[in-house]
Amino acid sequence: MSLQVMMQQLAGGMVTTIQIFVLTLLFSLPLGLCISFGRMSGNALLRGITKLYISIMRGTPLMLQLLVVYFGPYYIFGIGITSSYRAYAVVIAFAINYAAYFAEIYRGGIESMSRGQYEAAKVLGYTKPQTFFKIIFPQVIKRILPSVTNEVITLVKDTSLAFSIAYIEMFTTAKAIAASQKSMVPLMVAGIFYYVFNFIVAAFMEFWEKKLSYYS
Repeated sequence: MSLQVMMQQLAGGMVTTIQIFVLTLLFSLPLGLCISFGRMSGNALLRGITKLYISIMRGTPLMLQLLVVYFGPYYIFGIGITSSYRAYAVVIAFAINYAAYFAEIYRGGIESMSRGQYEAAKVLGYTKPQTFFKIIFPQVIKRILPSVTNEVITLVKDTSLAFSIAYIEMFTTAKAIAASQKSMVPLMVAGIFYYVFNFIVAAFMEFWEKKLSYYS
């Protein structure tokens, strides 16, 4: 196999990895915020449900969650599994897993804000939603960015776990080519891809951290 052909095959896996990454963040970040609200709710039942959800998502392996989301509909409800469902299962499993981690990060950031800011906003006539999204949330984002960055970097590497339900992404493609060609080159290329991807993500997050520095 020529280097050009190998790179073309790896390129397809790279695109799939990036898709998993982007879609996971697209769904897990807002979902995590909603879950954090439930975790801080004054309703004991809602607070208990979200606490249990977070505990399960953080306390069990992501690979196991992938298997449950993919095979669960068949074994639990008797619903037939199609090959096209693999992509949905990957995104669903990744999103609900990372939402739990982001929820705790959000909660830590929100609870670290002083009550005085809420009281001052109330005196100025702000509603609760206005207070949160205009005053509190921008400061929370600034405070939690380092923790979010760590999770996002972990996500880049975790995308390789999609192989557990036979979903072909970057690492799976590289491993298959390496086995068929008896060469380490595909794995080395995959390693470089993950490193560069993480470097770009870290640089992007650092840029936004500096942009939000005026909240310090």
